[in-house]
Amino acid sequence: MKLSKNNAGLEAEKLAATFLANHGLKLVTQNYHCKYGEIDLVMKDAKTLVFIEVRLRSNNQFGSAGASITPQKQQKLILTAQHYLQQHGDCQCRFDAILMNKTDVNHIEWVRNAFDA
Repeated sequence: MKLSKNNAGLEAEKLAATFLANHGLKLVTQNYHCKYGEIDLVMKDAKTLVFIEVRLRSNNQFGSAGASITPQKQQKLILTAQHYLQQHGDCQCRFDAILMNKTDVNHIEWVRNAFDA
């Protein structure tokens, strides 16, 4: 049975959260929404708050998973992160990306500091 796009995305987010937890990060929240957009995962890496965008691309016909995090998407993530920090307190943070071409732990690329705010 083929997963719908939404179900595949949720599976990718779960796999990413588990992968990052196995690398020492602690989950703070998933799918943080505000008027600016959504952040897939918010995790702690020691004292650093990490905003994580999870991208699954099973077909590179329209670009890779990494290429899909456009400057416009980055701006939405930055605004959403700023909103989160206003609500939960300011602290040291960074933006990471988890890129996959399959929902398989062997196909995860973790890009730390994927972009700057």
